[in-house]
Amino acid sequence: MAAQHFDPSREWAIERDKQDELASFRSQFYLKEGAVYLDGNSLGLLSKKAEQSLLALLDSWKEHGINGWTEGDEPWFFLSERLGKKMAPLVGASPEEVIVTGSTTTNLHQVVATFYQPTGNRTKILADELNFPSDIYVLQSQLRLRGYDPQEHLVRVKSRDGRLIEEEDIIAAMTDEIALVVLPSVYYRSGQILDMRRLTQEAHQRGILIGFDCCHSVGAMPHEFAEWDVDFAVWCNYKYLNAGPGGVASLYINRKHFHRLPGLTGWFSSRKDKQFDMEHQLTPAEDAGAYQMGTPHLLSIAPLIGSLELFAEAGIDRLREKSLQLTRYMMDLIDHELQGMGFTIGNPLEDKRRGGHVYLEHDEAIRICKALKENGVTPDFRALNGIRLAPVALYNSFEDVWNAVQILKKIMKEEQYKKFKNTREVVA
Repeated sequence: MAAQHFDPSREWAIERDKQDELASFRSQFYLKEGAVYLDGNSLGLLSKKAEQSLLALLDSWKEHGINGWTEGDEPWFFLSERLGKKMAPLVGASPEEVIVTGSTTTNLHQVVATFYQPTGNRTKILADELNFPSDIYVLQSQLRLRGYDPQEHLVRVKSRDGRLIEEEDIIAAMTDEIALVVLPSVYYRSGQILDMRRLTQEAHQRGILIGFDCCHSVGAMPHEFAEWDVDFAVWCNYKYLNAGPGGVASLYINRKHFHRLPGLTGWFSSRKDKQFDMEHQLTPAEDAGAYQMGTPHLLSIAPLIGSLELFAEAGIDRLREKSLQLTRYMMDLIDHELQGMGFTIGNPLEDKRRGGHVYLEHDEAIRICKALKENGVTPDFRALNGIRLAPVALYNSFEDVWNAVQILKKIMKEEQYKKFKNTREVVA
């Protein structure tokens, strides 16, 4: 992407919005007047299409009762598979390799239970010290279930600076003791992108299986799972994909592994034509559908139907381009407007290494986030001293970014944050 001209004036931001070919999508979302929502990397906003698809599913329940499993515009029995097919283009996979099911954590338990097969000297799982805690809990649990001590058998690559993980350090840790590698695609604090193609190649050259948690990347940037030969991936759909709080998650299984029996099976692991035979011998689905377990949570899947329509219209490449422009503009404004106020930009500056959010560090991060909320800006605090700001391409504007930075500047100049307690809320 060519470097964009920077102008700190509000007029320039407004002009950029006029030229934005994705600007019309903003009207598809429920935005509060006078507020700036910059927490789409934690929970995306509700779109009108998502609302409509949720209401349509409620209507199908009202109209069809139990017959809704096979009747209506979106028969429930096949909905997870159909949405997997719609999701596949966003992650560079074939339709059979993606299924919408479970939550990120249950799906991670599923894939680790399947792909972690310790043999001989290969008994350890490789992760890193900056990963999201839930992923580490899963890996620790799976090791204990196999009779291994997580203190010894979970290898966590160290960060050199507390923000980023160097890929060379990950590769160096891929020893002949490693059976499985599980990494994030984008780090939830710093927004650093890992080169999934490179790390997959390095792992496979050493005979190691590798998978990724893509919660902070799917919907914000393109992926090419099949081309990169990633073994598996999991992700939530309630962040950039705007599927709603507790929205059903997704997983990807490389088709070369379709012959494997999933580590955790249940009724919905069945091949569809065999499921109601009620046999005690499972006939697993012959694709990623086998990695389902229980009945789909239909009311939590429904908003994704409408949301994916928006992504098909907008196109993930155009969304990524605008996302990078927004975060670049935000960083330029921060450098220009907030000099000497104690802020440090903790995310990678290079476009190819930066995900969909800007990560600011400040000693007063907790209190600053509270002041931002009081002023109509929704940020995201991350311990110990991080402020995540995510201008989302579908519904945030350049003027949103300009307004947010000006409000932040005003908060700091007037020391508004000092009236708040320096303790985080129960939910940060």
